[in-house]
Amino acid sequence: MKKVVLAYSGGLDTSFCVKYLTEEKGMEVHSVLVDTGGFTDEEIADIEKKAYELGVKSHFTSRVADKYYKECIKYLIFGNVLKNNTYPLSVSAERIFQAIAVAEYAKSLNANAIAHGSTGAGNDQVRFDMAFRIIVPEAEIITPIRDLKLSREAEIEFLKSKGVVREWHKSTYSINQGLWGTSIGGKETLNSWESLPEEAYPNPVTKKKPSEITLEFVKGELKAVNNKRFKNPVDAIRRLHQLAVPYGIGRDTHVGDTIIGIKGRVGFEAAAPLIIIKAHHLLEKHVLSKWQQYWKQNMAEWYGMLLHEGQFNEPVLRDIEQFFESTQGHVSGIVRVSLSPYNFQLLGIESKYDLMSPIFGSYGEMNNAWSGDDVRGFSKIASNQVMIYQKVAELAEKENKK
Repeated sequence: MKKVVLAYSGGLDTSFCVKYLTEEKGMEVHSVLVDTGGFTDEEIADIEKKAYELGVKSHFTSRVADKYYKECIKYLIFGNVLKNNTYPLSVSAERIFQAIAVAEYAKSLNANAIAHGSTGAGNDQVRFDMAFRIIVPEAEIITPIRDLKLSREAEIEFLKSKGVVREWHKSTYSINQGLWGTSIGGKETLNSWESLPEEAYPNPVTKKKPSEITLEFVKGELKAVNNKRFKNPVDAIRRLHQLAVPYGIGRDTHVGDTIIGIKGRVGFEAAAPLIIIKAHHLLEKHVLSKWQQYWKQNMAEWYGMLLHEGQFNEPVLRDIEQFFESTQGHVSGIVRVSLSPYNFQLLGIESKYDLMSPIFGSYGEMNNAWSGDDVRGFSKIASNQVMIYQKVAELAEKENKK
């Protein structure tokens, strides 16, 4: 009997996959749920129960939230990575780590095959396929939903015929909640004009009164929120989420290029990621050199693009991560942030590495480390080449008119 590991979420598609693979294809199915920080213990227990009810040989929950942070989210923060200057790669990064965890589990079981429930219409199919081919290239990749091109109704009818009768309620909005943000899809995101209504977001706005918080970074990592220190930055992210999401902060719609070559829109709610990235970026503006910031920004574009397109295992990402990490030695300090409905504002920073130190002067006010003559000489040398260019051009023009 062929042993297949199935990336399992407990939803309609993966439930169909269990029944189809076990009863139609005669395979031994081992389901695996990968928790990157978006599931509660109750949800995990319910998903496991349903997997066994469907007939899996075994079920395993891979908890990788800490690994996800250490190997990915940390570098998204270090790089201030926002896809198209908007999206913190909430689902993109999460899916890659889920795919890698599934592939590694399949490898540990010496599975003949590995399966996922992605359709043929989105990015996830590529992310899963690529991770599987890289980590377990000898295993067959099985994708029933993509290959059979079944409608939701056809899947439900098949499950009913196998005695699986559940309330397969189709929500108005498709919501994926994770540690690094929540994605929201609906009829409004299928066109270029409409925006998501208030009721589409899973977290209602319950706070109206503005408040102020502080975030403390140590070598680029968030270590404290409102002076409360956290050993694990994952817990700091969750605490910030609790404080900010009731304001409706971090809502937007991302428009971008999919891996399969078409444009796509997705709504998202990412209060903690957006605040962290913007606060971290502000701190960097104060403590990094001009050229450190320039090259970080350029490399972050590449890093985000490759990660979004499922290329997490590309070696150049490890090289970029080393560069990011090398820039964080002085990125330590406190950032003040104000929170209000649908908005946050960065108020200021405090850091012993702040390059606005008054020891050397105050911009537009006073200079302590150079003289007026120093500036005259510098300006003369800095403008020399352009001055020569202009003079040569003028002489050439005069010569041409003769």
